[in-house]
Amino acid sequence: MTSDRHPRRRVLGGMLAAGTGALGLGGALPTASAAGAGPAAGGARPTVVLVHGVFADASGWYRTMAGLQDAGFPVIAAANPLRTLAGDSAYVSSIIDTIPGPVILVGHSYGGEVVTNAGRGHANVKALVYVAAFAPDEGESALQLAVQFPGSELPGALVTRPFPLPADAPADDPGLDGYIDPAKFREVFAGDLPRSETRLMAAAQRPGSVGGLAGKSGVPAWRSLPSWYVIPTADKVIPPAVQRFMAQRAGSRVVEVKGASHVVMMSRPAVVVRQILAAHHATR
Repeated sequence: MTSDRHPRRRVLGGMLAAGTGALGLGGALPTASAAGAGPAAGGARPTVVLVHGVFADASGWYRTMAGLQDAGFPVIAAANPLRTLAGDSAYVSSIIDTIPGPVILVGHSYGGEVVTNAGRGHANVKALVYVAAFAPDEGESALQLAVQFPGSELPGALVTRPFPLPADAPADDPGLDGYIDPAKFREVFAGDLPRSETRLMAAAQRPGSVGGLAGKSGVPAWRSLPSWYVIPTADKVIPPAVQRFMAQRAGSRVVEVKGASHVVMMSRPAVVVRQILAAHHATR
């Protein structure tokens, strides 16, 4: 008698087969590009792809997403892996590959570095929007830019935990995940949100690989694409001076939000939505 070595695989396979049969799909599920992506497939609105950074996840975009959806835009909030810059950028690029219509890429924090690289080589990407984000030039890293000007309180708030590296990890990857000390999370990361909310955010934060944050950026998409920038003036993760430097270098259209923290997309989502709409109106 032979044993079933992959019971979970058999169960999942059966579930998929049953699901596709019930839907009348005859086997394969359609990809997003084949099925269409809402209004963007017809050209009415671009799909807005939102990319979160470290210490956060896609839920940080909920308030921004609500405003965009109310305005009729299809939205994808990508689950950024936060492992390596090359891998994270390739993952977001693969999402763009499935979208048949125009795309606006929006990045927060380290997510800005990801969209800077993922946006290359896609004719349907029309604009970049940086939200309290890194917009690196070729050869720069997030860790390098964060301390290019004084003002970041992140280095003194970081705690690290080791994690097992995959077999294909770069030889110089230390195998460390970075977190913000929960006791310092609100002050450093989200000072303009209620404590009841930031306690939950601190407990649920997504760590970022130190190796990924040290990854060197490639040729930036902002060299060939128009960009917009939202700069919160009370940002204690990426100092406003760093953001102004990157925005000026990229030729971005800038809005500064007085008193806003690093999570400006959560505390002032209407401002972020307006910048995305400005990018749409200028590039349609």
